[in-house]
Amino acid sequence: MIQHPDKNYIDHIEVEIRDQHAYCFHVDGLPDGKPWYHNIRKFFATREYPENATNGQKRAFKRLANHFFLNREVLYRRTPDLGLLRCVDTAEATWLFEEIHASLCGPYMNGFTLAKKILRVGYFWMTMKSDSIRYV
Repeated sequence: MIQHPDKNYIDHIEVEIRDQHAYCFHVDGLPDGKPWYHNIRKFFATREYPENATNGQKRAFKRLANHFFLNREVLYRRTPDLGLLRCVDTAEATWLFEEIHASLCGPYMNGFTLAKKILRVGYFWMTMKSDSIRYV
């Protein structure tokens, strides 16, 4: 540590621990039958946050939306290497599980391998690892 010329002490860093996530990550559709990415797509179209969102949730939602890209009606998630992964809903995720696990990409595999193969094919949803483990 280096002593600051004007101070004899170091300011404390406050860390806030939250009991729940700022935004819910699960592949299930919303209660009204809309896909999990409905609020993100709506944010891109209208720049409006979800109803009853607090300021912290709005900041977290905006940070989350920075990782997504809307091309007409299709929502994509950006990867660190500048690739795009197509966001899918529950029905498409179920179809992907059946196709990739059983036939399209070789023999049966474990959950982690199934999730990696789905990413390699170019699809994404928030809970794909846990869903693929549960599926297998």
